[in-house]
Amino acid sequence: MRDATEVRVDQLEQISGGASRQTYRFRLSYRESGFPRERRLILRRDPSGSLIDTDRRIEFAAFKAFFATQVPVPEVLWLENDPTHLGSPFFIGVEMTGFQTSPARILMEPYASHHQRIAEQRWSILGKIASCDPRRLGLGEAMEWVEPDACWKRELDYWEGVLDSDELIPQPVMRAAIRWMRCNPPPPAQKIAVVHGDYRTGNFLFDEEGRIRGILDWEMSHLGDPLEDLGWSLNRVWCWAQDERRGGLVDRAGVITIWENASGLKADPAALNWWELFATIKGQAIWVSSAHAWET
Repeated sequence: MRDATEVRVDQLEQISGGASRQTYRFRLSYRESGFPRERRLILRRDPSGSLIDTDRRIEFAAFKAFFATQVPVPEVLWLENDPTHLGSPFFIGVEMTGFQTSPARILMEPYASHHQRIAEQRWSILGKIASCDPRRLGLGEAMEWVEPDACWKRELDYWEGVLDSDELIPQPVMRAAIRWMRCNPPPPAQKIAVVHGDYRTGNFLFDEEGRIRGILDWEMSHLGDPLEDLGWSLNRVWCWAQDERRGGLVDRAGVITIWENASGLKADPAALNWWELFATIKGQAIWVSSAHAWET
């Protein structure tokens, strides 16, 4: 953009949703080498306060690492850590237009006719994420390394810490579950993989033909046990159709089969049960933190 002139921003619109970034879409118009240009872009800016503490540099690095791989993500262009320009750090990427993210819409026609196709893609993509080598993606330095036998403890310590700091009333069921989890840890991770951190319906773009166009919202991505993402995606809180279909798409056994075929990994039943219980703890910690922010 160094040769761009007559740069203009218009059609600025904030996109609702999201707990850790303010997201805007806008049109960028400019002239380059004498010719008029136009791009539809997305700006992700740090809010003054957030329910989830995340690092924009890690999210930006994850987008860059997976762009042009078999994992579909939008292209990101610029990262700005200096808060003086827009009041807080931000990054900008290319908008992927014309597609859906809505969990409600995925239950309706014409999308409902493609649930099996969407499910196959959704968990195949998650399997591909799990199969990638973080170091070959260039994420070995951007994301904190963790040893295979320490994945579970690091995550459980963090989210129990959120409960410690934000709970407004005692959470005896959660505390009992955490005690059980510490006494019955999962086996070491089969490998260290990139964990998306919030892999659910609502965080990917899909079209009317049942194709997934982009995986979004990598703000909680980190290195860890790939079963963490699988367990989170299986959480019944994401059963939007209020039946046994995970993500409103396919049942639990179907999810595991797709994921195993794509990742080349095995979903050990005991280990996966542990990570599904962890998903419940993590979700409760996020909602407890939300209640804390509302009340205080």
